[in-house]
Order: sequence, then structure tokens, then C-alpha cells
Amino acid sequence: MKFVDRIHKALNIQWFPSPCRVCGEEAGADAAFCAACRSGFPDAPPVLALAHGTVHAGFIYGTPVDGLIQDFKFHDDLAAGRHLARLALPALTDGRPQALLPIPLHRSRLRQRGFNQSLELARYWGGQTGIPVLAQALVRIRATNVQSGLKGAERAANVQGAFRAVGLLPAHVALVDDVYTTGATCAAATETLWAAGVRRVDVWCLARVP
Repeated sequence: MKFVDRIHKALNIQWFPSPCRVCGEEAGADAAFCAACRSGFPDAPPVLALAHGTVHAGFIYGTPVDGLIQDFKFHDDLAAGRHLARLALPALTDGRPQALLPIPLHRSRLRQRGFNQSLELARYWGGQTGIPVLAQALVRIRATNVQSGLKGAERAANVQGAFRAVGLLPAHVALVDDVYTTGATCAAATETLWAAGVRRVDVWCLARVP
């Protein structure tokens, strides 16, 4: 980088605070959201107890988190995902798992999207907590329809038998996903992991639908 460019970059950082990613107003030099928008984020929901683990979410799924997740997932806005992951982390760390397992995409969906949003979240949370990320421990063995267009029973049928566990897994893991809606995807993955010898499967996600 040329000397003039370095000076220009430094001046931009010092003189022009970053705009809020929600409203566009001044957010401060090191912030992603202005104070007003940040105060309007939905709270973290209570921990949800399941038969074989618990569900931890950073936010209740609602405005403006829902729009930021859509930007992250469908519009290649990885920065939005990282900002949400950072803010969500304090709600996730109770009951520390031995490994994080991102919900996998089928290879055809991965080619279409270009990245797995669950893997991006797992890498961030794993880096912040020191928990290993087992990116290949759970694979999707068949393509499925997009869950967002399906109802509860249809979601469960859509992902039934869609996963396979690979290798030796620890007794306590956490599945990582962006949004927990009906729980059908995580339930199908949990069934696979339970059959592979895992005895506790938590879920870590950005947001949970109330």
C-alpha cells in the first residue's frame, strides 16, 4: 500500500465513523450499529430444553435481526453474520460442549450459495471460545428442499435421514445454525448423532423463532 493510501485510510478511520448497518446513521469508529438501533435488538430467548440437550440463541427472531440474517445468508454479507455472532455469543456459552458441529449444506446447495453460513458461525464461535469445530463430522447425504417454504410436518419429512455422522465424536456437542424455527433440521441431525454415540446435543444459533 502506498504511503498516501495509508494516510488516507488512517484519516478515514479517524474522521469518518462507520455508518450503522441498520439505519445508516453514525455508529462510531469501531461499532456496527448506532446506540438507538442496538437498543432495539430483540432480547435473547430463554434456553429451550429438549430431550437430548438445550437450544441457546442470541436473539428472538425479529426486526432488525431477521433482515441482517437474510443479508448474511442470501446476499453474501459475511460481515453482518460476524457482527451478529459477536453480539450473540454471551447467550451461548452456558453448558460448554466439547465440539461445535455446523449444520451442513448439500454440495449442490453449497455450490449455489458459495459458503455455509453455519460453518462461518461455528468458526467464529470456536475461535472465541477455544471449542474445536468439527466441520466434517456431520454431512448431508441428500439434497433437501428449502425449509423456509415448508410447514412443521413437511419440514420434518424433508430432512429425515438427510445426515450422516463421520468419525469418532465426543459425548457432548453443539450443532450450529443460523435460525432455529421448528427444530426439524436439528432434530434430524441429533437423531443421527445419537445413533453415532453422542449423548448430549445442544444447539447454538443466532436467533430462535418464538
